Amino acid sequence: MQLSGAEILVQALIDEGVQYVFGYPGGSVLHIYDALFKQDQVKHILVRHEQGATHAADGYARATGKCGVCLVTSGPGATNAVTGIATAYMDSIPLVCITGQVPTPVIGSDAFQEVDTVGITRPCVKHNFLVKDVRHLATTLRKAFYIATTGRPGPVVVDIPKDVTDPNIKIPYAYPRDLRMRSYHPTEKGHLGQIKKALELMLQAKRPILYTGGGVVMGEGSAQLTELVRLSGFPITSTLMGLGAYPMTDPQFLGMLGMHGTYEANMAMHETDVLIAIGARFDDRVTGKIEQFCPHAKVVHIDVDPSSISKNVRVDVPVVGQVASVLTELLRLWKEQAPAPTGTTRPLADWWEKIDAWRRVDCLSYDRTSAKIKPQFAVETLYQVTGGDLYLTSDVGQHQMFAAQFYPFDKPRRWINSGGLGTMGFGLPAAMGVQIAFPEAAVACISGDASILMCIQEMATCKQYNLPIKVILLNNGYMGMVRQWQEFFYGSRYSHSYVDALPDFVKLAESFGHVGMRVERPGDLAAAMQEAFAMKDRFVFLDVVVDPTENVYPMIAAGKGHHEMHLAPSLSERELA
Repeated sequence: MQLSGAEILVQALIDEGVQYVFGYPGGSVLHIYDALFKQDQVKHILVRHEQGATHAADGYARATGKCGVCLVTSGPGATNAVTGIATAYMDSIPLVCITGQVPTPVIGSDAFQEVDTVGITRPCVKHNFLVKDVRHLATTLRKAFYIATTGRPGPVVVDIPKDVTDPNIKIPYAYPRDLRMRSYHPTEKGHLGQIKKALELMLQAKRPILYTGGGVVMGEGSAQLTELVRLSGFPITSTLMGLGAYPMTDPQFLGMLGMHGTYEANMAMHETDVLIAIGARFDDRVTGKIEQFCPHAKVVHIDVDPSSISKNVRVDVPVVGQVASVLTELLRLWKEQAPAPTGTTRPLADWWEKIDAWRRVDCLSYDRTSAKIKPQFAVETLYQVTGGDLYLTSDVGQHQMFAAQFYPFDKPRRWINSGGLGTMGFGLPAAMGVQIAFPEAAVACISGDASILMCIQEMATCKQYNLPIKVILLNNGYMGMVRQWQEFFYGSRYSHSYVDALPDFVKLAESFGHVGMRVERPGDLAAAMQEAFAMKDRFVFLDVVVDPTENVYPMIAAGKGHHEMHLAPSLSERELA
């Protein structure tokens, strides 16, 4: 086959099994768009902003486990994509972002729409390439997909000058299936000796806890994790990114840990003697004050990325390898050891008694008699209406935390949110990627009045492709989390956290051709949600007016330990267990 660079790119996508590309055209990528037009195997989804393209590709990747692909032009196209690339990087999401570049002869001359895309994205990608020769394009694309999807996943940028895709220059095409990279060899299997050491610590533990993160979801280790938890009888907690890897409705699950984690999860972390961290990276929102983090614990850390181990917290037993592979081996060894039936040994029974005492604090309680809609009630109602059978994306802020606390996910890849970077505007375009991947599934985006305006233009994309997403807007008239911090730590000086020029969201949704609904009373909420989800072929924007004074509890302030939580005022004066 004699193909041009643009045709090579499209054929490489086909050979990689790519079904969807999320993008926005421009001068430097017009040859590529012409090649896309001439075929029908790869479908292009036209977004309304390049940030939307990256988030949609990201959402697609999180929900499916496949590599997301986006395509943008040079200059502002590439710079607009950086936020989405950085979002994927922080959460270890496999993404290939193809960016156009000015022709090679004028690179470095400050040509029209020229930026140093490789230089700009270098700090927030797993790797990036600038392809200056069409003969290297196929191999580079193969490397990009391989790097993005193996080891610790992440985004890879492929920057392609316009002349490399010239339709008048054609070369023989062959896609390199057998790829070898001299400097990149991700570890697959964990060291058997280290796994045995981890097992030894686990069997000796009196107050063990499993701390799991997004690596379990990304590493397809949910089944093995579930078996290990039930076999061991150990309690388990999870980061924001790891929710759903283990069924959240199961009694052994203590809830999310960290800054807005449950009382029982955080207290168990503080008191544990053996911490088994799986696919987690000990970020600051989880650890709190490092000097007070798990002060009594020996630490086991299982992770595919060796650079994450002992980066923030000193680890006693490191195990480098793919989560699913390591847990499979750990389960085999556990069964061979044949320890006493779980939960029957006295130390573990005592540990569960202590945890159950912490649970009785009911740290997620809120006023259920209020005449105003409480955001917690809105999330609980969403769960009741959908029965938990939902792909839920979120933006960033209070609504995100309320969703994590009050919508229990029992399956992985159902909770789609920006964890590490905390990107407002992520939710709606991410929901587009999920809905594209699963057209028959119920998909909702939970957002706030500040976040939703960041990428509101993507409602046009939803109209063009008939995406029946449901937006659940928890409208409190504030940048909620900013307001909460200002209340706690800045003497209630609400500096620029009040959004006093909000649109009429119902009319705005209708102007895009969608259904808009507004709910102001708790008694009307369930029926409104049922009506919204009954419209299976329509995009519905549900504007839910919630109590603007409600705060997220528990909360660990910066510089505090897990045992130093702010609890709701109604609990603050109680004697805690």
